[in-house]
Amino acid sequence: MHPIQRHRTQSVRVGEVTLGGDAPIRVQSMTNTDTADIRVTADQVLELARAGSELVRLTVNNDAAARAVPGIRDELARRGCEVPLIGDFHFNGHRLLTDHPACAEVLAKYRINPGNVGRGAKKDVQFATLIELACRYEKPVRIGVNWGSLDPELVVRLMDANARGSAPRDTEAVVREAMVTSALESAARAEALGLGSERIVLSCKMSGVWDLIAVYRDLARRCRYALHLGLTEAGMGSKGIVASAAALAVLLAEGIGDTLRISLTPEPGGSRTQEVRVAQEILQSLGLRAFSPSVTACPGCGRTTSTLFQELAQDIETYLRDQMPRWRGQFPGVESMVVAVMGCVVNGPGESKQANIGISLPGTGERPAAPVYMDGEKVTTLKGEGIAEAFKRLVEDYVQRRYGGQA
Repeated sequence: MHPIQRHRTQSVRVGEVTLGGDAPIRVQSMTNTDTADIRVTADQVLELARAGSELVRLTVNNDAAARAVPGIRDELARRGCEVPLIGDFHFNGHRLLTDHPACAEVLAKYRINPGNVGRGAKKDVQFATLIELACRYEKPVRIGVNWGSLDPELVVRLMDANARGSAPRDTEAVVREAMVTSALESAARAEALGLGSERIVLSCKMSGVWDLIAVYRDLARRCRYALHLGLTEAGMGSKGIVASAAALAVLLAEGIGDTLRISLTPEPGGSRTQEVRVAQEILQSLGLRAFSPSVTACPGCGRTTSTLFQELAQDIETYLRDQMPRWRGQFPGVESMVVAVMGCVVNGPGESKQANIGISLPGTGERPAAPVYMDGEKVTTLKGEGIAEAFKRLVEDYVQRRYGGQA
């Protein structure tokens, strides 16, 4: 793990999961099902949890959804899944939590948006109701500010103050200040209403990479609340992945952030678990956590026998991911293993020697043999049609020998 110096934040307990303080940076996700459909929602929560989401958020937007939450919790418990559930409330959370005490009780955390808890005179009363309910049920709260739903009264106040200043800032700077101010003022009010700092998590989500970085740098300087990271409305596919990685990698490398979600728009028919894998890969690439053995593979070039090389690299990566549910319990430390799948003699042997276990496939015109290295030493050479299966057997044997005595 890379020795990144993390900002010291308040530790927060969410069900059986701790975030902030000295706890690992946690991966979160959110369902996109109709929460009122207990079976379908429980299926997706289970899928996300098995993929590695350590907390899962649910939309709680109406009475049917609120009534379903205890049933979802029961169904998950029946299947052996205890992942903490977070209720996502907008506009009517104060009423739903009041009217549905069973929902308020089984949720591990509430997420509220200070920009839409209410308007005018109702805003303070409804915010207070939410915080008082969190205190009553001893639940932590994420105060999640979003640039798309900023409190308009706060924005007007800061814009007016900026206009009267001797050196007015541009509109973008004022909006960023409004984000941080909304979070900090809301947290201060929550504490005044009796919610301890150890039950407060803050987030200030924006859709621009540099805006997000600027806001969280400012937030980290001005508070010690636990911070949840995420680029909101990140987008689909490679755009959403790259934008999220660009923003969050900078913040995480600076030690900012205690939990994160990658807010990807799923592609049609795509799995919601992609956002979990991306979050894990960002943390693992920075050396902050290890979730699954990593595969070092060259990009391929005119020297590689591309079809064989590409298929083997993909096959091995899938194999490692599929084995992790079993390996994680039996072989502690296996998640930090490095496996090299290389395509020719140029860098193949060298990278294979640097990995825990590696294979160097023959390139175009090279002798049809694939040397295998373990911990820097050549142990065998594979030949013939069954290289992939033979290599997987060697990986399994290596895992049992190297990590089997650490349980």
